[in-house]
Amino acid sequence: MLPRCLALLLFLAAPAAMAQTAQPKPAPAAPGTTFRDCTTCPEMRVVPPGQFIMGEEGSGRTTPRHAVVIARPFAIGLNLVTFEEWDACVAEGGCGLLRLPDQGWGRGRRPVINVNWEQAAAFAAWLARKTGRPYRLPSEAEWEYAARGGTSTTYWWGDDPVSGLANCASCGSPYDDRQTAPVGSFRPNPFGLFDMAGNLTQWVADPWHANYQGAPADGSVWEQGGDPIRRVLRGGSWYNRPSYSRSAYRNGDSPMVANPKIGFRVALPL
Repeated sequence: MLPRCLALLLFLAAPAAMAQTAQPKPAPAAPGTTFRDCTTCPEMRVVPPGQFIMGEEGSGRTTPRHAVVIARPFAIGLNLVTFEEWDACVAEGGCGLLRLPDQGWGRGRRPVINVNWEQAAAFAAWLARKTGRPYRLPSEAEWEYAARGGTSTTYWWGDDPVSGLANCASCGSPYDDRQTAPVGSFRPNPFGLFDMAGNLTQWVADPWHANYQGAPADGSVWEQGGDPIRRVLRGGSWYNRPSYSRSAYRNGDSPMVANPKIGFRVALPL
């Protein structure tokens, strides 16, 4: 029989030992679920599998329109990555020592700005190391699928700009053509995602292609044949005209470009 004091020590040590061997809970996969893998991680939203028509007629860079099948649910940031999330990455050594400037607009729940593509990718890599899950930037097809939220119209709410639904030049918000809005300031789209139209232009994973000729049909990152010195930006910002906030709008720029109109969100395959 163990002495009473030794038995007590073993009893007290047991929870700690169990905690060391405990595995992280798997991310929920039910569409519409939100979760956060750690207290400083972005909140994620699970979007359902489905099919959509990517692109639009009338602009060479968004043609040819083509069907894309998203075969499995995936998670994407409920919001743009915020300053508080970026600053947590910096504090933990995952995003270098750079305190990105906020233009005097404030930090906290405002979306991080002045971030280039390489820094955005580094943030996703930090999340992957921290959580043991394959966080990354969304593919261009995943981003458009999420932005459309199951719709086929020009914007997720319809074919014409509507006052007060986004932050852009002359979009009818108090932030228009002035500065970013705190995340969650506007109605979410049908997938429950915020700021998929307006507030900030967003980096995605893909290298730039001049059009969709030969684009993959499975929603994956389109690496083959892309411009190695340009990355894709999706959506419009607080500074841009409403037309830049179309679900199909796309542009490309150097991965080293950073300015107050650009931010990003992360994705997680499930």
